[in-house]
Amino acid sequence: MALYAIGDLHLSLNSNKSMEVFGPAWENYTERIRASLSQLTAEDVLVLVGDTSWGMSLEESVEDFRFLEQFPCKKYLIKGNHDYWWATAAKFRTFCEANGFTTLELLHNNCFFYGNHAVCGTRGWFLEEEQKPHNAKVLNRELLRLETSLKAAGEKPIFCFLHYPPLYQGYECPEILELLERYGVRRCYYGHLHAESHRLALQGNWRGIEFQLVSADYVNFKPVKILD
Repeated sequence: MALYAIGDLHLSLNSNKSMEVFGPAWENYTERIRASLSQLTAEDVLVLVGDTSWGMSLEESVEDFRFLEQFPCKKYLIKGNHDYWWATAAKFRTFCEANGFTTLELLHNNCFFYGNHAVCGTRGWFLEEEQKPHNAKVLNRELLRLETSLKAAGEKPIFCFLHYPPLYQGYECPEILELLERYGVRRCYYGHLHAESHRLALQGNWRGIEFQLVSADYVNFKPVKILD
């Protein structure tokens, strides 16, 4: 029994957007993901920190979720910037029930518990988002979602999962960092960064919070164990 995390699987079993076009690092990536996830058991929990499927809708993503469903571990999904299939929690539950998926749940405006720890998270905020219209409104929405998740943890120690890194070389999101500090988060896992951007990632301690990048191509398509 263990808690794991990985991000940016970019599955594309029904949408013809294979990541293999980005070079050797992504060669045969779906089978590499299959090999690593097959090591997890029904007692394990896996947090997927965004960009799980390239599908533009739930229907277009169904084969990607069917692929994930074959692995018996429980899976909590966070929204990434390329998760265009994303739906409300109620709609996603209905979709899963219709397809017989029992291991998939959204981590969105909520939190889950693993032993004595809380599993919290949201998509987060990134430099790319600041360059878009209505960015203040979207940022405030993400802050509310994150705080809702953190509050739901109660007094339990928190593992926080974000898609976007809240801090890396040349950028930080002070609003998100303030929430992490205020709620006593001690470990934060994130994705989004690929290829040459890996070198920008903050790894290690910042003001008492341990940060770790878990993008699939960074961790060689093997989930990172967080806790037994």
